[in-house]
Amino acid sequence: MANSMTGFGQCTKEETIGRLTIEIKSVNQRFLDISVRMPRELSFLEMRLRDTIKKRIVRGKVDVFVIFEGNNDENISLKYNPNIARSYLEGAKEMEEAFGIKNDMTTAALSALPYVFEKVTNQSDEDELTKLFDETLLCALDSFEDARRSEGERLVKDLLQKTDELLSYVSGIEKREPEIIASYKEKIKQKLSDFSDITEGIDSSRLALEVTMYADKICVDEEIVRLKSHVKETRSVLQNQGEVGRRLDFLSQEMNREANTILSKSVDVMTDSIGVSMKTVIEKIREQIQNLE
Repeated sequence: MANSMTGFGQCTKEETIGRLTIEIKSVNQRFLDISVRMPRELSFLEMRLRDTIKKRIVRGKVDVFVIFEGNNDENISLKYNPNIARSYLEGAKEMEEAFGIKNDMTTAALSALPYVFEKVTNQSDEDELTKLFDETLLCALDSFEDARRSEGERLVKDLLQKTDELLSYVSGIEKREPEIIASYKEKIKQKLSDFSDITEGIDSSRLALEVTMYADKICVDEEIVRLKSHVKETRSVLQNQGEVGRRLDFLSQEMNREANTILSKSVDVMTDSIGVSMKTVIEKIREQIQNLE
């Protein structure tokens, strides 16, 4: 069954190296957009995180938050980056010359700037961190997907109910068409009887031709057949897993197109009313589809 694009998942795991928490949340987005916030010392794992998420998620704006509380500070050292420090100093000097201001850069101020000093862990700690990270990420993704699956089930149930409502409106329009033609035929007969002295030469074949031309003009049989077909396909796609949103969006556009054509051919107040209700429920379907992956 289709998944929702909205969801939240969280997992926390702890080993000797420290405590790691990963949170994943997502909202609607046409394509997959992953935003990651994680500690600098775990940045070497970011591509691993993105690749794992891409294997599990197709669409949505996904925000990932990684929180790490280390326990093993003995194996963490600071790495000094002289090139970055030099760039800061050169930039400060240029500012001094350009704006005529005092260059008050101190060692303390320079060392506090981003990336001048970085935390570095040894290889064994990286291996342990990677293992902890993988386990926590998969756990968070499982929680996240459970939430999206649960929400998806609710959305699919709602959409199936809306397609049932749509089919009831289509059935109502089907029933109206022969009634409209019969009513038109009676009106023509009445008008002819009112002017019987003038219309004595008009035979029943002419009346039949007039009614047939009128029926062709208001006929919406083809539109109804296509509309029913789109509804049937929509209900089928809703039962599928994976990416279904784009296909459903296309089907909703086609349903709306057929509804517009039906309304444009309408010559009956009751049909107009049913058609408006039909377009309303199609719009609700289209809006709800935007929430599916």
